[in-house]
Amino acid sequence: MAVEAETSGLRARLLYPLLALPGTAWLVALFLVPFYGILAVAFSTELNGFRQPIPMWNPLGWDFSVFLKTVDQSVNGIYRQSWEHSFVYAFLALLICVAVGYPVAYYIARLAGRRRGLLLALILMPWWINYLTRMLAWVGLLAEDGYVNDFLGWFSIGPVDFLGGHAYVVIIALAYGYLPFFIVPLYASLDRLDQSLIEASRDLGKGSARTFFYVTLPLTRVGLITAMAITALPMFGDFYTNTLVSSSPSTAMIGNAIETALAGGTTRSQGASLVLLLSFVLLFFMGYYLLMSIRASKAATR
Repeated sequence: MAVEAETSGLRARLLYPLLALPGTAWLVALFLVPFYGILAVAFSTELNGFRQPIPMWNPLGWDFSVFLKTVDQSVNGIYRQSWEHSFVYAFLALLICVAVGYPVAYYIARLAGRRRGLLLALILMPWWINYLTRMLAWVGLLAEDGYVNDFLGWFSIGPVDFLGGHAYVVIIALAYGYLPFFIVPLYASLDRLDQSLIEASRDLGKGSARTFFYVTLPLTRVGLITAMAITALPMFGDFYTNTLVSSSPSTAMIGNAIETALAGGTTRSQGASLVLLLSFVLLFFMGYYLLMSIRASKAATR
């Protein structure tokens, strides 16, 4: 019996590592190896005959001069404005997502009734269409001969050059593109909310507004933080939204700076260095998100 129990325990200990092996191999092959390649390019100063950086795979030969120069240019130089645009645009787009997405998620989860499935399918429908295609649709809408200007023409307004490099157009496009990423996790959190707690608050004489701020919002804080993280993090690295609806240097984000640097020959090391800096920034926010999630979870269970 003891031998059988030991054998069974050994199989159980080996089962889960074996199940995790495909995912681990996938992570190593498609994340860790490419990321190491970025390090090898960022910390290399050798150029080939086409004036392109030769990856330095040996860490002992890494040179950090290009990376340090890129850091300085991000703080005081040519990349500073791109970083500022990324933070400001992502923050304002996230505010729009919160203002629009929370009421929508709340209505679907708590008030939609039998229409919940249909409304949720409509929210998820943009995921069935390529993001680039949806942004190109915005280009058609906002062009000088597009439907928006045709509508404004009925009131003798315009035509307005929406695609001429305006920050507000980029912000609205970002909010539109990533809004489903905000609504879905928040909907899941609101859907799990115990209805009896809301009813108890109302039985104690609390109105709808006070019930929302003192019961609903605190109990869905983890879902709200998760939705904000899932929405904001990819916004920082976005470059094609700004390229399609603006394509102006005056609204360039850090993703556009990376794209431009990687498209060049001798500047690819700078582009790889910007990728590393962006990864560090996102890693910081991811750590902050995890910390806030843990604190919110502990507060919700007290």
